[in-house]
Amino acid sequence: MYAVFQTGGKQFRAEPGARLRVPTLDLEPGAAVVFDKVLLAGDGEKTIQVGAPTVAGATVKAEVVRHGREKKVIVFKRKRRKGYRKKQGHRQDFTEIRVDEVALA
Repeated sequence: MYAVFQTGGKQFRAEPGARLRVPTLDLEPGAAVVFDKVLLAGDGEKTIQVGAPTVAGATVKAEVVRHGREKKVIVFKRKRRKGYRKKQGHRQDFTEIRVDEVALA
């Protein structure tokens, strides 16, 4: 059983037992979270349910494992012959979740 759900403006493919890094959620580690904006659900064989826009009654239940920050990404801008150089770094925050269950209605 798998599902594609949306959170934080991004889409993720979830299977029971999978660990995902989603945009930051305001929850403590160990807390349970339910995602009900399921866009697609399937059993991996023949049956696939596609939502219009979401699959009615489908949910993804997960547990918050930890919060963290991704590796640093360097953003370097330069204009030739002008002496313009700008270097920036960015680290994106994330919440790591463990998918416990993908449930259909």
